[in-house]
Amino acid sequence: MADTDTGAGYAALESLAALDDRVVPFTVPDLDVRGRVVRLGSSIDTILARHDYPEPVARVLGEAAALTVLLGTALKFEGRFQLQTKSDGAISMMVVDFNAPDSFRAVAHIDEAKLADAVAAGSLSTGDLLGEGHLAMTVDQGSATTRYQGVVALNRQSLEEAAHQYFRQSEQIPSRIRLGVGSIVGPGGSRHWRAGGLLVQFMPHSVDRLRAADMHPGDAPEGHEILTNTDPDGISDDAWAEARSLVETVEDHELLDPLLESERLLYRLFHERGARVFEPTLVHEACRCSRERVLGMLRGFSGEDRKAMVADDGTLGVTCEFCSRRYVFAATEVEDGLAGE
Repeated sequence: MADTDTGAGYAALESLAALDDRVVPFTVPDLDVRGRVVRLGSSIDTILARHDYPEPVARVLGEAAALTVLLGTALKFEGRFQLQTKSDGAISMMVVDFNAPDSFRAVAHIDEAKLADAVAAGSLSTGDLLGEGHLAMTVDQGSATTRYQGVVALNRQSLEEAAHQYFRQSEQIPSRIRLGVGSIVGPGGSRHWRAGGLLVQFMPHSVDRLRAADMHPGDAPEGHEILTNTDPDGISDDAWAEARSLVETVEDHELLDPLLESERLLYRLFHERGARVFEPTLVHEACRCSRERVLGMLRGFSGEDRKAMVADDGTLGVTCEFCSRRYVFAATEVEDGLAGE
């Protein structure tokens, strides 16, 4: 997937900020599909600017955030949805947490030497920067329930392709996803990041319409042509073929343009069929860290490890890798209540 910078203008971004950081659910009954459109503005800009990621890394993390928000807003309960990658590429790890119903955070770990090599070689696609490893998607409803996790292999493919693989093997729902990341140049040449995404899923009322492609007929007379279903989702349905083809026409700038509302994009795609949109979900960037959580984490370490963390002034300092907030504790405060260890 090619990322593009949008030149729509910073003034337009400010005036239409109310259209950003929201997810619009929709259905197209005539095609038996449902989906969501996400536009991330100030939320993703805050995350990427806070860490001052190199541009190639910012683009990939922006994609991961858009994908996570698309999937996380589908949760119908209080809980968490997490996307995590671990691989041998220049981006060695990414974590995006969505805390239902409406907040998310994200962070990336970079192998600086590999990133320099990738930049020198011009190998800056998402697949190149992630390399080989795995992508895990985890649904956590809390301590009272068992976590669900789906894992797919990363083999230098895009996040879109990895998500399609996840849905085929874990959810078994024919799905198509488009992701886009770009930026708008503001006053003084400052860059303001944006991200967008579109998810469409085939959900027919009839189970028969999800029937898999016909099996190979086995032995056939020599020279006889065997027709096979080449649908990437393994199903043959005209409605899904139409919906999938329409999604694949969506370009990055349509997902990012602050002058193009999500509803208008859906009209462009499905006006002949009629899309129904529902109340949007507003999302925002927020970290889950707190002084109490960090103190609990420190008390979870062994006494030997805690002693090794004490600075010369008798304090222990921890910086949240997501939001960069710094927490400082007196060693006696951490040890309080652990005298019996």
